[in-house]
Amino acid sequence: MKETIAELEEKARELRVSVIKTLHRSQSGHTGGSLSSIDMITALYFHKMRHDPRNPLWEERDRFILCKGHAAPAQYVALAAAGYFPKEDLMMLRRLGSHLQGHPDSKSTPGVEVCTGSLGQGLSMANGMALGLKLDGKGCRVYALLGDGELQEGQVWEAAMAAAHYRLDNLCALIDANSLQIDGEVAKVMNVAPIADKFRAFGWRTLEIDGHDMGEIVAALDNAETIKGAPTVIVARTVKGKGVSFFENKAAYHGVTPSDEELPRALECLGEQCNL
Repeated sequence: MKETIAELEEKARELRVSVIKTLHRSQSGHTGGSLSSIDMITALYFHKMRHDPRNPLWEERDRFILCKGHAAPAQYVALAAAGYFPKEDLMMLRRLGSHLQGHPDSKSTPGVEVCTGSLGQGLSMANGMALGLKLDGKGCRVYALLGDGELQEGQVWEAAMAAAHYRLDNLCALIDANSLQIDGEVAKVMNVAPIADKFRAFGWRTLEIDGHDMGEIVAALDNAETIKGAPTVIVARTVKGKGVSFFENKAAYHGVTPSDEELPRALECLGEQCNL
């Protein structure tokens, strides 16, 4: 049964709490981009995608590609909440020998489709999956989540051209447009605007939403599924570090985890008490 918007919002809050606790425990990983993408990941795993935690390789499953692989904590907490592995495993993030590495590893983590993290390559892999599913006559869909800084990679646009050429209407890309990357503002490092117009010029159907409005996210995902003859991109305006006021809109928290002093403050922002 699909969850209501209110239930999805509460799930996203819970997953943000899990992200904060997981990153604090590891003292290594990416905070800002995990928090900015968690609402979209929540909607995918708990509203839109067909998947089975008991059978991660179910042939009829929809596929999710986390192109911005450094946001792996956001995917991991969703996988744990969905039942792919015990939630206790999250405390092993980035430890030597753990199945939860700093970037998604399909060989060790149930529910991860491909290894990602080399920015720019994920959309090409999503293309291959979408085309293969079409050739096999499968009704499965492929979802790829990219960062806006990632759009600076030329391979993204080769993939965008190919997806439109092959009319991959079973492919939906989501852009986590939080306007920041590790070196600062995306617009100053290498401006990628206007994102929607660029994808539209490449032949994609484009939707623009508030990436933290669960109602808009769900409506866009539902809309994308009805579009035929072309791939769809959902350009989501987001806030890096969303949910923790003193992390928000700060490039410094791209790859910095919560300190011992910041942990209780961060959890308070999310309506959670610190009991660690």
